[in-house]
Formats: sequence, structure tokens, C-alpha cells
Amino acid sequence: MVAKSLSRPAPAPGLRGLWRRLLLAHQARRQRIKLSQLDDARLADIGLTRNQAEAEAARWDVPTNWRH
Repeated sequence: MVAKSLSRPAPAPGLRGLWRRLLLAHQARRQRIKLSQLDDARLADIGLTRNQAEAEAARWDVPTNWRH
């Protein structure tokens, strides 16, 4: 008799990749929202203007360097 494993099976590679992309997109969105909430003095501290921060916050994609 074969014992059943109580652990979950590993997700298929395709699903793992999809899950990773969704997670990265969610993280990017959260960071962009936080960026858009910074005041002008804080933006100046990191070398950004209000227009640059708003343009970044409006993006929907994940930065290229995050993709593997």
C-alpha cells in the first residue's frame, strides 16, 4: 500500500511563473502608489520631480530588470 503524501504538490512551472509575475506586478503597483504619495521635499531627496513620480505611478508594467 502506498502512503499518501500530506504535502501539497509543487505547482506546474507555468503556474509558478504566472504567480511570480502577478506578485511582481502587485509589488510594483504598491511601490508606485507609495511613490505618488510622497511630498515634493521627499521626492527631491530621491532626485525625482512631481511629474516624474506621477508618470511612474501611472505605469502598469513591471520594470524590465525585475523579469527573469
